Amino acid sequence: METIDILHSGKQTFNSAIQMPDLNFKHINNLTDLTGIMQHSTLPNRKEGYSIDDNSRALLLTVWACKDKKNSIAARLLPIYLSFVQYMQTDDGHFKNFMSDTKVGHKERCPEDSFGRTMMALGYLINDSRSSLPVKTGREIFTKAYPHVQKLVSLRGMANAIIGICQHIKCDYPDDLKRNMVIRLSDKMASMYKENKINSWHWFEPELTYDNAMLPLALLNAYEVTQEEEYLTIAFESMHFLESKVFHNDVLSPIGNKGWCKENGSTAQFDQQGIDVMAMILYYQQAFRLTREQQYLDSMYKSHQWFFGNNDLGLPLYDATTGGCADGLHRKGVNLNQGAESTLAYWISHLVVTEALTE
Repeated sequence: METIDILHSGKQTFNSAIQMPDLNFKHINNLTDLTGIMQHSTLPNRKEGYSIDDNSRALLLTVWACKDKKNSIAARLLPIYLSFVQYMQTDDGHFKNFMSDTKVGHKERCPEDSFGRTMMALGYLINDSRSSLPVKTGREIFTKAYPHVQKLVSLRGMANAIIGICQHIKCDYPDDLKRNMVIRLSDKMASMYKENKINSWHWFEPELTYDNAMLPLALLNAYEVTQEEEYLTIAFESMHFLESKVFHNDVLSPIGNKGWCKENGSTAQFDQQGIDVMAMILYYQQAFRLTREQQYLDSMYKSHQWFFGNNDLGLPLYDATTGGCADGLHRKGVNLNQGAESTLAYWISHLVVTEALTE
């Protein structure tokens, strides 16, 4: 276990010495071959093939992990994930969704959510990578895909794309054309928020589903590059509403996918998934960067503890022996499958929390 000493002025609501697991990419390494990261596992299940979603998340993870020059595993894996994304891009700039175990990319186009996540990962690659060759390749893929951004209608597709474009802008600042695209997409999100905001329901759509915190996170990113106050107001207001639904006695309880949460309806407690926790952590990272307010570090750490048993069942999902993370929290216990999505969600969260707590 790695111990991180936190030295902040002002009130602290967690210990000044926090134990974080040592970096362990063993399971991610086992899931990855020369093609990309496989979707499902306790042992790698090659029959399930590969997805653009997982490989984009894996690309994001390795971009951030490579900030530590000693991380030789991440440096070796990053080109594999980037190559997969490049291979899955079609001639018109979009992306295929799945590749079979026979290394054949399926013809169907990926959903808008996945498209947005890929643009987000590429944006961070362009802005954060320490190596020029991956950045060159990432720019080429991003540029080829970029014309499709203006056609997005999915909230999560737009949100993830906004974040990716904002990262690109931060690298090439100023970029008025991309800034205008951020405003166009963010205005769409703001309009959807206003249309669905009724009485005490302060959200972008008539139900809370998955990856919820990515929506206010996108508007925080948009505010950073545009300074449009409306984006900041909606981001904080909507996140406050989300927190009222998912935090109970300081324990994070993500919206369950067995029914979600509808206005004037009940909130499903299970199944809970790690990607929702990761989205919360990414939001708090950005909120802290913008405000430097301690409360966001506190909430980030509380969210992260969901992986270690500070959850509705008191059961850990992170497995220190494998470096993998269980796929979800069910009513009767933990889903012991350690797939790519959940494991990547854990390690992305780990890197974000470690970086934030040592800033």
